[in-house]
Amino acid sequence: MNTDTIADMLTRIRNGAAIAAAHVDVPSSKFKRALAELLVSEGYLKSVEDATNDLGHPLLRIGLKYGPRRTSVINKLTRVSKPGRRAYAKATAVPVVRGGLGIAVISTQQGLMVDRDARRKHVGGEVICEVW
Repeated sequence: MNTDTIADMLTRIRNGAAIAAAHVDVPSSKFKRALAELLVSEGYLKSVEDATNDLGHPLLRIGLKYGPRRTSVINKLTRVSKPGRRAYAKATAVPVVRGGLGIAVISTQQGLMVDRDARRKHVGGEVICEVW
């Protein structure tokens, strides 16, 4: 049993990108779908589709995105807030990742959003992960 399913999803994406896989399969949930769709809209992933495994359990099939010479678009993908140590940011202290070249995904009362949208809307929340 996995206690941090978001960290498991991010690890599967990192591992799939390391071996240049076309896609990775992740057990499905609403939060994971929202996170994957946010990364698709930001250009870090190619696609998110529904799928099922052999036992009929729902999965998310996440298409990985690559640049020229089959290099991954994602250079670094780290989990910030963990079950043992949650990380929250006030609206005035939302982190800037790599001088604005990367994104931080923030879970707010208005849903998941990237750091620049959280600063623009002046909301804070839990910092889920950083991507660059």
